[in-house]
This record gives sequence, C-alpha cells and structure tokens, in this order.
Amino acid sequence: MIAKGAAELVCEHNAYGVRLDDSATIPARTLVIANGARYHRPSLANLGQFEGAGVYYNATFMETQLCDGDEVIVVGGANSAGQAAVFLAQTVRHVHLLVRSSSLSASMSRYLIRRIEETPTIQIKTRTEIVAFEGTVTGVGWHTFRHTVGTMLAEMGEHQLTIRDYLRHSNLHVTNKYLQATSKTKRLAHDKLVDAFLPAGFATWSIRFRQRGA
Repeated sequence: MIAKGAAELVCEHNAYGVRLDDSATIPARTLVIANGARYHRPSLANLGQFEGAGVYYNATFMETQLCDGDEVIVVGGANSAGQAAVFLAQTVRHVHLLVRSSSLSASMSRYLIRRIEETPTIQIKTRTEIVAFEGTVTGVGWHTFRHTVGTMLAEMGEHQLTIRDYLRHSNLHVTNKYLQATSKTKRLAHDKLVDAFLPAGFATWSIRFRQRGA
C-alpha cells in the first residue's frame, strides 16, 4: 500500500490485521514492522546545518560516491561504525575512526577489529570525542539534488523506507510527493549538479575534537 498510514494493530477471530488511517483493515497471518531507524545524534549546537552536506548517518554506495577520495571521519566504537569504516576505506583517501572509550575490544566484534587493523587507510583515535563543527555551508541546490537522487534510487528499485530515511522525511507521504518520474531534462540537471558541486563539496568546514581522560 503506497502512501497509506497504519493507525492500529488489531487481532480479531485469531487473525492479525492492520487498520489503516482511512479505516480499511488488511488481514494477515504475520505482521512485519519495519519503520526505519533512529540515529544517535551528537549533542552539537550546529549539527543540523551540516546534515546532508558532509554529515551522514549511513555508509552506503551513495556515501562512497559523495566521499570518494576524501578524508573521512567515522564516529563510534561498535560494529556498525567498524563496518562503515571498512566499507568507506575502499574508496576514500583515509578514514579516522573516533572512539570515546580506550579500546574497541569491549564494543566491537573481533573479526571487525582485525579487518580494521589490517587496513592501512584506517586510523583509530581512542578516548576522542567531537566538540564542535566549524565553518559554513556553501553551494546551492542541495534540496533539488537530494530529491533527484531519491527519485533515481526509487527507479533503481530501492525500498521506499530506505529512501525516506536517506531524505530524512518524517513519513512516507512526504517522500512519495518527491518521487516523481525522472525526465531526460531532470537527469541532465542532476548530472550538472554532480559535476558542479560534488568535486568542491557542499560545505567548507572542519571538526574540532578532544582527547578524553583515561
């Protein structure tokens, strides 16, 4: 069901069901609830200014293209951060893995730690945390660019919930509003945006971090 909201879970006559926001009910033997992910966001005053312009909460093929050949910082000491560091290290210049604790052994699987240690382009910085983002967002057209990318992801068969999370929309109603058929003209505009803005970046900024006590 596209652009339909689930209002209530029901269980009638030994069968499950989902009651939609238009009062229709869909019966089912099994329900799978996949409502996306919520990311832990650092408590930094101006973080929102750089989200989508250099700060990302995923490490997918899209981020590898956006960060190709760059210096990259991955924040975290658990498996998801380790997997992101290893994945990004295939295409970026260097990965700096910032970890608040004194080591990775208590929070990350041994196989991932071994892969990180065997990857020369990954540098681990323990007892380290970000304290500030400094700089300003430059360039224009990011809103148009990211929704064009969202449309292209839909055409490639990517799941709508994934696209919703990538675009940081509050619900699928908003996402579906932007997923329109891509014309040849729109594709050319997308290519021009990539050529014009991605090599130079959408933002000019730096990260200030500090070493934590032992």
